[in-house]
Amino acid sequence: MQEVQEVQEAADNAAPDFANVTAVKKGDVVKGTILKIEDDQAIVDIGYKYDGVIPVKELSSIQLDNAGAAVQVGQEVELKVLELNDHKERLVLSKRVVDSEKAWEELQAKLESGEILEAEVAEVVKGGLVVDVGVRGFIPASMVERHFVEDFADYKGRTLKLKVKEIDREKNKVVLSQKDVLDQEFEANKQQIMANLSVGQQLDGTVQRLTQFGAFVDIGGVDGLVHISEMAWHHVTKPSEVVNEGDKVTVQVLKVDTANDRISLSIRAAQPGPWQAAAGQFEANQIVTGTVKRLVAFGAFVEVAPGVEGLVHISQIAHRHIATPHEVLKEGQEVQVKVLEFNADEKRVSLSIKETEEAPAQAPRPEKRSEKTPQIQNDNVSLSNQSMSTTLGELFGDKLSKFK
Repeated sequence: MQEVQEVQEAADNAAPDFANVTAVKKGDVVKGTILKIEDDQAIVDIGYKYDGVIPVKELSSIQLDNAGAAVQVGQEVELKVLELNDHKERLVLSKRVVDSEKAWEELQAKLESGEILEAEVAEVVKGGLVVDVGVRGFIPASMVERHFVEDFADYKGRTLKLKVKEIDREKNKVVLSQKDVLDQEFEANKQQIMANLSVGQQLDGTVQRLTQFGAFVDIGGVDGLVHISEMAWHHVTKPSEVVNEGDKVTVQVLKVDTANDRISLSIRAAQPGPWQAAAGQFEANQIVTGTVKRLVAFGAFVEVAPGVEGLVHISQIAHRHIATPHEVLKEGQEVQVKVLEFNADEKRVSLSIKETEEAPAQAPRPEKRSEKTPQIQNDNVSLSNQSMSTTLGELFGDKLSKFK
């Protein structure tokens, strides 16, 4: 009798306790734990009398290569019962349906609040990227980065920070943007950088792009403009004469306009000035080669070093008298000049062209005629300096008496 009782107890222990089995029906939402992952499905325990399956297509709203891309063993998931057949012990569940129903409400809330969400890139398709945000989310190519991207092949598997741009539940359409997040971060960073900038501050930067009027330089996440007039101490015709895109440069802050988000920079102000560089280069009586830069009425300005111009006064251009410098010089002409005076502090150089040349030989002067009074010949009478004292009466006495 005791043996029969023991057998009965063993049978009772082996039989499933259906009294504690979760009651489910088609359409119910239940919770379960992933027990096993196969290529095309995941096996899940929801507390029912037999395990259920989640087909790979019901794991996510996007196409998966295998079930392991969506869930892991031991993971707790929320599922919807799609099919229940006790006779065949078939229990089919869907994670996708539950995720999708929740996702639309969450995405709508994030669209209205501007909240940032994160998602992993599941697929690279023509025109953009696909992510799983509970539903299939699409990121157009133009909304991935702040700059143009030619190839998105290496974006698969990346986790991106996104903002919801557009929702259309009827068309099952969700458009997302990483660019909006990057723009927001850029503006916040820009404002912080601009708040910490001060006029005269020197910074290291990278040349981002060139334009006809200057170069834009990145100084740590924000761009400032170096106008062409601030690129070098000498005259610059085009920015590419001085820098190229990608060049590392040192710049000085000239102006910060927070109202208009503008930063004015200078490359030349961060470098020694031409007069400083030339301070020990020139001395009085030195003869150097220069280039005529400008001709004015009172002389010519000659560049003797980059950014260092001196004046050749019109009186120092030629040994002969000239009415204007244009008679002997032209702009762009190379000339030899003698340094008469160099004052770097006052940025003044006095030069001479004529003192580099020999003066032309002087033509002989004509002899002066004698200052003696010329002799007068009249009726064989000679007048000389000695005879000028003779009176008229002595010379013409007889003839004058006839008129008395």
